[in-house]
Amino acid sequence: MQRYLSLLVFLVLVLGGGLLIGYATLPGAWYASLAKPPFNPPNWVFGPAWTLLYVLIAVAGWRTWVREPKGTAMKVWGVQLVLNFAWSPTFFGARMMGPALVVILLLLASIVLFIVKVWNSDRLSGWLFVPYAAWVAFATLLNASLLLLN
Repeated sequence: MQRYLSLLVFLVLVLGGGLLIGYATLPGAWYASLAKPPFNPPNWVFGPAWTLLYVLIAVAGWRTWVREPKGTAMKVWGVQLVLNFAWSPTFFGARMMGPALVVILLLLASIVLFIVKVWNSDRLSGWLFVPYAAWVAFATLLNASLLLLN
């Protein structure tokens, strides 16, 4: 029972934190006014995509915490979450696309590092981060394109 309570804590932390930051830093008129690349997805895609990704992030973090709560993989998981939560306030809140690009590049690196760290010990957690890595790689390209176009 306690094990599943800890899963609930991870879900609340990650999903709740991500949704809270997302609502606090909605794109708004500034983002709407930016020149966008042709591959820019419609705004409605981001909410469902991030909701699913936050669940995957939480489950991978929980599995890692259960296995080795003070290990390197758990520390890398924590770093990626901090970077994840820092991107929206940097990009949308502060409207600083250059620093946001640095944040998202570090985020992508930490996601890949997490996959590498857990791959041999918990392949499922590694796979849970693969869609996250793909989405953040796309978001990195989008961030860089927006910076170049604006």
